Amino acid sequence: MTFGLIALLAVLLLAFARVPLGIALLGVSFLGIGSLNGFEVARTLVPMTLSEAVFSYELAVVPLFILMGNILSRTGISDDLFRAAYAFLGAVRGGLALATIVTCAGFSAVCGSSFATAATMAKVCYPSMQRYGYSDRLATGTIAAGGTLGILIPPSIILMIYGILTQTNIGHLFIAAVLPGLLGLVMYLATVYITALLKPNEAPRGDRVSPREKWQSLSGVWPFCLLFLIVIGGLYLGVFTATEAGGIGAGMALIIASVQRRLTGKGFREIFVETASTSVMLYVVLFGAMLFAKLISYSGLADALLDLVQGSGLSKMGILLAILAVFLVLGCVMDSMAIILIFVPLFTPTLVAQGFDLVWFGIIVVVLTEIGLITPPIGMNVFVLKANLPNVTVGTIFRGLVPFIACDVLRLGLLVMVPSISLVMLQWMK
Repeated sequence: MTFGLIALLAVLLLAFARVPLGIALLGVSFLGIGSLNGFEVARTLVPMTLSEAVFSYELAVVPLFILMGNILSRTGISDDLFRAAYAFLGAVRGGLALATIVTCAGFSAVCGSSFATAATMAKVCYPSMQRYGYSDRLATGTIAAGGTLGILIPPSIILMIYGILTQTNIGHLFIAAVLPGLLGLVMYLATVYITALLKPNEAPRGDRVSPREKWQSLSGVWPFCLLFLIVIGGLYLGVFTATEAGGIGAGMALIIASVQRRLTGKGFREIFVETASTSVMLYVVLFGAMLFAKLISYSGLADALLDLVQGSGLSKMGILLAILAVFLVLGCVMDSMAIILIFVPLFTPTLVAQGFDLVWFGIIVVVLTEIGLITPPIGMNVFVLKANLPNVTVGTIFRGLVPFIACDVLRLGLLVMVPSISLVMLQWMK
């Protein structure tokens, strides 16, 4: 157990020292396994673990969905989504901010990345809100919070990684995320609308759009609607697996991009290079996490944690709340990917022993990660937004996020107390 704690502390220190997470996990795991079982065992175990992962059918889902998101993000779908959302919501007080939230949800559903959503919306939505006189606090808070929807609304990279680490069906995770994702969207819309009513000078009305222009604006969002219905509908009906859904989605995205003639040959090459580099980066981190999970198992830390929990006298709910508190505190000071990769394998045996559903817990973990993305002092979405909007201070963005953080905490409470919100669609599917 002591050796496992030392290894965990070493990874955390290296992560805080800005050593690439994959390198930190691989290095500590190799040295730790070598120290415990001999370096001959470590030299054998490392290539064996990597080869098993490389040839894993489930792991192929990651680059496929990354490719789909990269293709669609390059075809201008973000502009089309914002144009359609603004046509229907712009005339309402706070309409531009409402349209931004809807656009974030739609764009995140095809790109799967919170950072990409926040960076793209900073370029697409912020100039319009600035032009109509929105306060920087509301405008940037809306974009930063809306970007977090990208890691819950499927397809979600974080959910894929959670599924791989915990051996949980990724398709089931995607289906379970639909209602919590829509709940987050509705609650964010309500937060913006209430803020606009309380502070009308910060959220003016936009221009009215004729009914004809409203319907015309919908013509640009058919690729998003088609892909989302096919991917999620196919998973829900059991027509194909998550990996097959990724392949179908990527293939259809290529066809759509070709039909619309929005990408050149150079653009296609850049997309595939970007997809390959992102996938390799994620694979290195995943391989490190898999090896680190073996080190935790060999050190006895997971078993010791389970014995500690069972002997603590805490109720089942008390144990869950303690684990959630750990994730919530870590989210304030650590990157979300690091939290998932390091601590999910550590707590999974305890959760299974207590009878918690890992699909439901996956949704809870992602919502906790969402909160961490916009919570000081780290708040990665805030710094992504700051990099794209250098004239806006970090303090302004964090102040604009206060009502959204309160909204997220309320949603987390609902999902914890009412698990059926996450699981009801799975029950219908079965």
